[in-house]
Amino acid sequence: MSSDTTQNNKEKEYKPDSSLDQELRPSTWDEYIGQESIKKNLHILLEAARQRGSSPEHILFYGPPGLGKTTLAHLIAKHTSSQIKITSGPSIEKVGDLASILTNLNSGDILFIDEIHRLNKSIEEVLYPAMESGVLDIVIGKGPSARTVQLELPSFTLIAATTRISMLSSPLRSRFSGGIHRLEFYTEEEIGKIVDRSSKILEVNNDPEAIREIAKRSRQTPRTANYLLKRCRDYCQVHKVELNKDSVDKTLEMLDIDEVGLSKSDKTVLNTLINKFNGGPVGLHTLAMSISEEPSTVEEFNEPYLIQLGFIERTSRGRVATEAAYLHIGMEPPSNLQNKLIS
Repeated sequence: MSSDTTQNNKEKEYKPDSSLDQELRPSTWDEYIGQESIKKNLHILLEAARQRGSSPEHILFYGPPGLGKTTLAHLIAKHTSSQIKITSGPSIEKVGDLASILTNLNSGDILFIDEIHRLNKSIEEVLYPAMESGVLDIVIGKGPSARTVQLELPSFTLIAATTRISMLSSPLRSRFSGGIHRLEFYTEEEIGKIVDRSSKILEVNNDPEAIREIAKRSRQTPRTANYLLKRCRDYCQVHKVELNKDSVDKTLEMLDIDEVGLSKSDKTVLNTLINKFNGGPVGLHTLAMSISEEPSTVEEFNEPYLIQLGFIERTSRGRVATEAAYLHIGMEPPSNLQNKLIS
C-alpha cells in the first residue's frame, strides 16, 4: 500500500473534534429537536418573507449557552438560501469594523452577531439606522469640519444571539422586529433523541440505557449532552468496550459528574453553602470568594442549573440551600430552613 493511500485512510478514520461538532449540528429543521414554539414562529416569518420576495426581519435569540442559538441562525440561512456572515460582539471593537462588515454584505445576506450584548454602545448607535432604515451613517473628520456621510446598505437580516439580554439597551432590543425568542432548556426525552442521533453520527453503539443515562446528566443542554457522549466514546475506544450504561457510569464518574448532572464545581458550591455557611443566606461575592472562584462564574455557570433543580434559592439576604439540596448530599434539613427561605 502506498504512503498516499495510508495517509488518506488516516484522514478518513480520524477527525478533529471541531469538524465533529459541525457534523453533530442539525442541518435541517426536522433534525433540530426541541424549541417547537420558536420553530413554528420562524416558519411563519420566513415563509411570509419568501412569498413577499424580501429579506426576513431582524431576529434575536437569547438564553443560556449551548441551547442552539447559533444552529438556528445556520438553519435560517440554509432555509432562505442566503450567505451567512458570522462575527461576535467582542470582535467588533471600532465603528470602522462594523462599517466594513455592513458594506461588504450582499443583498439577502444574513449577518449573525454572537454575544451581541458585548457591543460597545457607540457601535450600537451606528447599528440602529442600519437595522431600521438600511443606511449607514459615518462621521468623517473632527470638530467644526466634521460631516456625516450616509451610505445605502443592501437588504440584509441581522440575527443576534445573547446569553445576557438584560445587558442589551432598550433601543437595540426594539429593533428586532422579526421577534425576540427565548430558548428553553430541553426535556430529558428531547436530549435523549439528540444523543441518539449523535451516537449514529459518531458510529457508536446507541444503547437505550446508556443514552438515557447521558441525557439525565446533561444539564438539559444539547452541547453538554454531545460533550458527554464524545467523552464516553473516548473511554470506550481506549478500553475497547461497548458503549453501555456501565461504561457511561464509569466515564461520568471519572469526569466527576453525579447522577443529576452536577459537576465538581457545582458540588463545591453546594457543600460550601451548606457546611460552611449553614445553608445560608450568604451573598454571592462571599460565596464565590470562599471557593476561590469569580462571582460571575458562580452566577452564570453554577447557579442557573442549581436553581433549575431547586437546590438553591435567591432571597433578599442572599443564597439559601433548599431541602432538596440537603437531601441530595445526604443531610437532614435544619428545622429553621423555612424561615431562611422567606426572609
